[in-house]
Amino acid sequence: MVDTRTPRERLRRADSALEDLLGLIGERVRTRLGELEGEGLLARLEHAWVDAYEALDLVYGAGTDVAALLRDLVDVVVEAAAARPPSLRALDRRREVDPGWFQRSRMIGYACYADRFAGSLAGISDRLDYLAELGVTYLHIMPVLAPRAGENDGGYAVADYRAVDPRLGTMADLQALAGDLHRRGMALCIDLVLNHTAREHEWAARAAAGDAAYRDFYLVFPDRALPDLYERTLPEIFPDMAPGNFTHSAELDGWVWTTFHEFQWDLNYGNPAVFRAMLETMLDLANRGVDVLRLDAVPFLWKRMGTDCQNQPEAHLLVQAFRALTRVAAPGLVFKAEAIVAPEMLVQYLGAHDRYRPECDLAYNNQLMVMLWSALAARDGTLLTRSAARLRAVPPTTGWVTYVRCHDDIGWAVSDTDAGSVGLGGFAHRIFLSQFYSGRFPGSFARGALFQETPWGEARISGMTASLCGIEAALADGDPDALASGIRRLELLYSVVFSFGGIPLIWMGDEIALGGDQHWADDPAHAADNRWLHRPVMDWAAAARRTEPGSVEHRAFQAILGLVAARRSQLALRAGGETTVLPTDNPRVLAYRRRHQRSGPFLAVASFSDTAESVDASLLAAAGIGRPTGVHSSAGMGGLLLAGGRVHLPPWGYVWVAEE
Repeated sequence: MVDTRTPRERLRRADSALEDLLGLIGERVRTRLGELEGEGLLARLEHAWVDAYEALDLVYGAGTDVAALLRDLVDVVVEAAAARPPSLRALDRRREVDPGWFQRSRMIGYACYADRFAGSLAGISDRLDYLAELGVTYLHIMPVLAPRAGENDGGYAVADYRAVDPRLGTMADLQALAGDLHRRGMALCIDLVLNHTAREHEWAARAAAGDAAYRDFYLVFPDRALPDLYERTLPEIFPDMAPGNFTHSAELDGWVWTTFHEFQWDLNYGNPAVFRAMLETMLDLANRGVDVLRLDAVPFLWKRMGTDCQNQPEAHLLVQAFRALTRVAAPGLVFKAEAIVAPEMLVQYLGAHDRYRPECDLAYNNQLMVMLWSALAARDGTLLTRSAARLRAVPPTTGWVTYVRCHDDIGWAVSDTDAGSVGLGGFAHRIFLSQFYSGRFPGSFARGALFQETPWGEARISGMTASLCGIEAALADGDPDALASGIRRLELLYSVVFSFGGIPLIWMGDEIALGGDQHWADDPAHAADNRWLHRPVMDWAAAARRTEPGSVEHRAFQAILGLVAARRSQLALRAGGETTVLPTDNPRVLAYRRRHQRSGPFLAVASFSDTAESVDASLLAAAGIGRPTGVHSSAGMGGLLLAGGRVHLPPWGYVWVAEE
């Protein structure tokens, strides 16, 4: 059905629907929440209404009474607001005053698996002093919601959104951890899998039992006719482990859409009841104390024949509606997009459409991560410079999450266009990176592992940062010079992550140069997935050595602490500012200016070379800096070395410069 309504007509209908709704619920909301809280909710509802109405009207309006749908959804929102604990309401008030609370330069992220880091959620509470010492203010715990038993895609096959993985604790433990974090000024981020559930989820179980309403929660086909047509343009996410995108279900007597694994059933967002159920889930988690929801697999929410069924307009509209409605009940809640897509598509998840539409507040800067590793291997920053320069600016109310490593493999997202623009062949460069980081390339310092290798030689890479930047090999060889270089590389990578713009995220163990888990395959559940190589158990004995001068752990920890302290001193490093990549006269050196409306200019210069390098000092003027002072460098605080009209950098060195 083609929707022919104009934007003006939609706005008129939205205004009319809001007026009708406020007349129906105004007094009830004030009675239910109290005069003060009720007025606040109604004000937030008016503020969010157009975003919610327009998005849902575009998705569902052709066949649904959108005003009636929204009345029902607002009832869900009001009940969630009524159930919100007083401590979280107080936090909401602070964040309404400072809606950019998550953009501050004091925001330092840390990501881990709860069991790998501390055994359980309660165990994490016992380790908060360690995180506070590191300067962490944003903790992302990898999947905590109850997964299916057995194989579960590393916890991302969720069987119950309202329960915690029993191996980690209970929902009460999650709430207690959130409270402990909030008392220390830390925020909690957890994963919410939007695209699919485990086939053991209650919704799926009811569908399998013959409940037609719940069968419509999933995408089920009676035969292979339509699936075969879709498959013509669909990629395979895990071709080795889970080929194809559809699985036959005897219980459903049909073919169910399974983008990732046969035990993960894709949800049918063409059904408004699915939207409602997921909205309830989001608000329940917000009321447990979750501050940031990482929206897992968000590009896959909408399916369209003849496409790759990723990044469809409706996927964006759904997230816009979710954001608008959750903010009415929980105004401090933040969305983070897990969208590992092309850069030109990525910024759209931050609302950067032709017309700004509030969507996610944060998104992973995957391109920066990939290009950092590319520059490190090639000893050349040209491709990184070119790629970073063409990344579109994001809306000032949003920000990147910048990172060196994460729980996933590194996929070499180097486009043929980007590679060709600097004289490289895209295919050849991707092969080089896989060979280099698996240690197969002559002279490589890396000790990673190939993941999902294709018959034509392309592959992704698994491995901890210490494994990929040379620390692990140097320790094995007993080579102190190679070890020093490896630690400098680790610090160099994190110097860019901490200063490029957004929230820097430390992957568990990087702060002590923790190596990979060499026994990852001993667990039968992980034996076919070498990504567990970079998901080790935290070595607390090694962490204790962070206080022993001269130890590897001390050297890495002090490097990260230096970056944390320097970052916190610079308003220019707040998210929401502007990053401009500057050309240099040395291809081995990356340079970029940071500017925020509340700060002066800031310049970062980073050398991807195992020899001393320099750049023309005119770079300082290009950054708008007339009286330069070193803020921080690979030599510690300050560290700006100017001589002969050039800025000098040691091997794998960097310097941060600001106006005096």
